[in-house]
Amino acid sequence: MTPGVEHVAGSPAPRSADVAKLAGVSRKTVSRVLNNEPYVSDEARERVLAATEELGYRLNHAARALASGRTRSIGVVALGTAGYGTASLLMGIEQAVRNAGYALRVINTPDGAPKSIAGAVESLLEQGVDGLVVSEPIVEGDVALRIDVPVLFLGAPPAFTATRTLTVGVGAHPLARAATEHLLDLGHTTVHHLAGPRHWYATKDRIEGWRAALTERGAYEPPLLNGDWSAASGYAAGRALAADRSVTAVFAAGDEMAIGLIHALREAGRRVPDDISVVGFDGNPVFAYVSPPLTTVRQPFDAAAEEGIRLLVHAIEEPDTALPPASDPPVELVVRGSTAPPPPPPSGLARPAAT
Repeated sequence: MTPGVEHVAGSPAPRSADVAKLAGVSRKTVSRVLNNEPYVSDEARERVLAATEELGYRLNHAARALASGRTRSIGVVALGTAGYGTASLLMGIEQAVRNAGYALRVINTPDGAPKSIAGAVESLLEQGVDGLVVSEPIVEGDVALRIDVPVLFLGAPPAFTATRTLTVGVGAHPLARAATEHLLDLGHTTVHHLAGPRHWYATKDRIEGWRAALTERGAYEPPLLNGDWSAASGYAAGRALAADRSVTAVFAAGDEMAIGLIHALREAGRRVPDDISVVGFDGNPVFAYVSPPLTTVRQPFDAAAEEGIRLLVHAIEEPDTALPPASDPPVELVVRGSTAPPPPPPSGLARPAAT
């Protein structure tokens, strides 16, 4: 151990004064380093971090909360589901919160109903969080709350009032548009859409992106089909579509629905992609290994979470300043084996005309 400070097992826990002495800096410098504040030289920062590691010093968050009025914690209200999309977004939020130096508190709701969300928010506020993230895709109706901490609504519009409200999208509209445009670029005259549950915001965004791409190209808009995100619902839709020999391209609003749809098409003797091309949505890496490998659009869960938490932390720590400019989430189309140009139409069967 470096001379100057000795810490023996069983002795009182090291203090910031011990870190300052070992590092040869002031206690104020130690505080700035541990709170990730500016105006500290790289050399001094390295010495402080080395001293904290050697002494086993840990910042007393409880004491800092008493001094600052903050708990350095962020609460998250999320839908209690193991679905790939919702679970991936929550993982992205957790990583972004921890990277920002905050603790995370999560409450899952069973149904996304206003009463469930209100109860979850009130419970988190009782725990003294500095800000909230609402990652709820289903909210319908007003949530009777007025919150005195900043709130980030991630992937959905605001559901209640807060001292400062932020919204960050996950890019569903441009991703759905890219999926549809990919199929149109291959030469398909139109694209059918298997949507998710109609009461989800994500469903509405994907429908709008699909519709915008068709409208821009002057393509015929087929009737919507709806599933519930499950492979079983995709299978049911696939059985219905397989009977229509004019269908050559389908954009499914979720990867699992796309896989169920492909299974039904193949059972009915429709080849993918030779007869019908299918694009999914989410970017679940598992579906790179099915047959055929699924073309999909990858949701930028990590990027959206990082951007949202960056803005939320700014609102918490600098409440009287304007928010920094927000950046748009990336659009990533992953082209695999489930899409191809359309086959020539059977003799005597015309493709739907644009309207």
